[in-house]
Amino acid sequence: MKAPSDTTKYLIHAEIVAEGVVERPDVVGAIFGQTEGLLGDDLDLRELQKTGRIGRIEVKIESKSGKSYGEIKVPSSLDKIETAILAAALETIERVGPCSAKIKVKKIEDVRASKRKKIIERAKEILKELFEEPEIESEKIVELVRQAVRSEEIIEYGEEKLPAGPAIDESDAIIVVEGRADVLNLLKHGIKNVIAVNGTNIPKTIIELSKKKTVTAFLDGDRGGDLILKELLQVADIDYVARAPEGKGVEDLTQKEIIKALRNKVPVEQILSKMEKKVEEKETAEKEEKENKEEEFDLIAALRKHKEEIEGKLLARFVDSDMNVVKEIPVRDLVKVLKTNNIKASGIIFDGVITQRVVDIAAKKNISYLVGVRLGSVVKIPTKLKIITFDEL
Repeated sequence: MKAPSDTTKYLIHAEIVAEGVVERPDVVGAIFGQTEGLLGDDLDLRELQKTGRIGRIEVKIESKSGKSYGEIKVPSSLDKIETAILAAALETIERVGPCSAKIKVKKIEDVRASKRKKIIERAKEILKELFEEPEIESEKIVELVRQAVRSEEIIEYGEEKLPAGPAIDESDAIIVVEGRADVLNLLKHGIKNVIAVNGTNIPKTIIELSKKKTVTAFLDGDRGGDLILKELLQVADIDYVARAPEGKGVEDLTQKEIIKALRNKVPVEQILSKMEKKVEEKETAEKEEKENKEEEFDLIAALRKHKEEIEGKLLARFVDSDMNVVKEIPVRDLVKVLKTNNIKASGIIFDGVITQRVVDIAAKKNISYLVGVRLGSVVKIPTKLKIITFDEL
């Protein structure tokens, strides 16, 4: 069996309580047996262990007063979601051997994070105690360790324990970001007066800080950033707004991008002015749309009245923009009158079929709408001419 110890990403820690005396092989057998077929072939424990994607399952168990208590550890090289699914599957186990049992997952340890922490601590010790040479071998290594040390400076601030830099209290100006990863990235680049809202509901701590400090909201360049900005503007006293480039998050920015974004911050008054202008434009557009709909309704009602008066009588009416009758003629004379008479009309309503010939002549005479019984073989309708059939009225 392949051991994945060198590629383990996560370690599942779980506790087990069994109502009777059981031993390690009983627990391991129950884990494999009762999860078999539960999650499909891709997450079958036996197959995962054969391919080295989970390691050897460790079980420590002891019995007291007729019950068994123990710890289970499952090393995993799966991704975060698959590991969580696997952990949840462990909690479905209800029996171990002949005894009823209960398994509870206590935590999932990020093995790589633990290793990184040890590396950081040891690197700090080496920097302080073991270097005798005045220069370090590589500037790159120095910067990486320096960034790691800065990442260690993150604190929990306020009653909500918000992720923050250590300079929040001492600074007159602070930077408000969206989440913990944003705080870490700014700390990495030496910016310590930073605090995260940790969600779209703005915490009371941020609201109180905004009353006594100069606040710059530094947000992602996406819709999520828009939503948080809207919420901040409603409940907090924000002074400036800085945004990451469109489609980017603050956590992903380089030092150069961070400096540029903060340098280009905008006073909140400009943001509010733009928002008010957008609201006004929206209201104006909605008003115009409503008015247009009312006008269209009036037009349809007037056309329906003309249609009812000529339907079945083989008549054609020329009407002006106010729906007044300019001229009424027999349908058979429509093409001839259109061709030879210079009638000033906005529309024609006639008790006949709308043909391509009528459409073409009407368009040349600047008729705005043409209303007929039905549409015939028409393949080309000019954009400035509206066609309406009796069925649509």
